[in-house]
Amino acid sequence: MNKTTQRVLGLAACFVAAMVALGLRAGTGAANSRDSKIAAAHGERTETSVATTWDQKAAAAYLDQRAGWWMGWQRAQRDHDTFCVSCHTAVPYAMSRPSLRAALAEQGPSANERKLLDNVAKRVRLWKEVAPFYTDADRGAYKSVESRGTESVLNALILASHDASNGVPSGHLSDDTRAAFENMWAEQQTSGVQKGAWLWLRFKNEPWEADDSEFYGAALAAIAVGTAPENYRAKPEIQNNLKMLSEYLNRESAAQTLSNRAVLLWACAKLPGLVEPERQKSIISELLGKQQPDGGWSLTSMAGSWKRHDGTPQEALSDGYATGLIIFALQQAGVSRENAQLQKGLAWLTANQNRTDGYWLAYSLNNNEEHHISQDTARFMKDAATAYAVLALSESNTR
Repeated sequence: MNKTTQRVLGLAACFVAAMVALGLRAGTGAANSRDSKIAAAHGERTETSVATTWDQKAAAAYLDQRAGWWMGWQRAQRDHDTFCVSCHTAVPYAMSRPSLRAALAEQGPSANERKLLDNVAKRVRLWKEVAPFYTDADRGAYKSVESRGTESVLNALILASHDASNGVPSGHLSDDTRAAFENMWAEQQTSGVQKGAWLWLRFKNEPWEADDSEFYGAALAAIAVGTAPENYRAKPEIQNNLKMLSEYLNRESAAQTLSNRAVLLWACAKLPGLVEPERQKSIISELLGKQQPDGGWSLTSMAGSWKRHDGTPQEALSDGYATGLIIFALQQAGVSRENAQLQKGLAWLTANQNRTDGYWLAYSLNNNEEHHISQDTARFMKDAATAYAVLALSESNTR
């Protein structure tokens, strides 16, 4: 064999050896990544704890961007230079964004939080002057009163949550929040089958604007009262209202979707004595029973027999909205941080954040993404999913 041939063969051997080594390293990396995901899916602790394996900054950036888009979207604009407050984007944003302040070393509300709070306060102050979100003239019968009932609850919830998260030491109930509660109680139904609840927007869209969503709204009203500082829940003048609300929630609970009852569980934690203890235990047991093998939950499994408008099949995969909401509600209800199923759910959340854009996936119960108005409106479920995932994961850091 001449020297040239030997040199060629030697170089070839080095090349093969290098490729083998690279392949082994890549295989080891893939195996490690796969093992980490498997461990996370089964609630096993990896070297990085649950509290530090999700990207708070990316989540905040996504939520801020989406809130900004919603507040500037033409279809969200209302009179007096205000905008509609949506259950899918604005409300979850207001509830979740404060929980990211510590991680981001923020001293107060973000610019978009402030804009949302100012919008809500403005509409509360102008309550008798501003038009409802929707009117009978443009969206059909009952939409004016449904809009008033819905907005009154959402305004009180957003402002009470802000007061509770910003007051020192235990929060201060602002004049705007007091006015929002006065508006809310004035809209509460005092007779008929809806006694104790609020008329709620019905657009045939689950889970927030369907025929059963008044129960969801009533649960949010209870959360607002229980969240408000200065022991607002004990005010003598609202005790009859609370009695009607409690009676409604107990009376209607059994007929609700599990999605609605998950929000009720959250409300029970905020307002002790709201429903019977056995009913709370039953909800916890049913929620835990719906956990999927991968550790997450699917909104579809909590929505009964609801069918999509576009005829496409419902998505049965675990999603960020159901998983985040349920984990947060279970935490609020006092389920131990060490509970194996809770651990699996938290692990699912940390493993399923889109680290590039910060969001969690969720799937509409009403249409698939191809049948939305635009790519932005197709993100509505991601908005809610990201907010509730943030709430659940942030809560786990504080327990």
